[in-house]
Amino acid sequence: MARIDQTDDWRERHAPTLTTFEQLAFEAYSHLPDEFRKLTTDLIIEVADFPSDDVFEDMALETPFDLLGLFEGRGIGERFTMETGQFPNRITLYRRPILDYWAENEETLGDIITHVLIHEIGHHFGLSDDDMERIEASVEHVGG
Repeated sequence: MARIDQTDDWRERHAPTLTTFEQLAFEAYSHLPDEFRKLTTDLIIEVADFPSDDVFEDMALETPFDLLGLFEGRGIGERFTMETGQFPNRITLYRRPILDYWAENEETLGDIITHVLIHEIGHHFGLSDDDMERIEASVEHVGG
């Protein structure tokens, strides 16, 4: 059995709180390409433990762990005029499903958060999966 390095003592570690997770999300966002981030100034990025009951029902999810992130709003390609009363676009990252995914895969938490951010921001821009993969490949590694 391999010996655990004492500097990496997991007995004292906890899953990131919502606040810590939000900090990880902002760090991941800060590592996105500048030209990509400059176009996202009207987005709200927030973190929640799970999708709301309304989202759960609207998306016909089987479990609350089925959704890692969600873009809500109108993509840039769908905006032709400013409408009064229109809510700003919002991306929500779901902490518990992302942590569950992290526990089951061999990616860093930072890389998973970055992937979800890019995917959800990609919906805002109407990007293809290939476009999102190119952006993700250009992002420097984020710890976590």
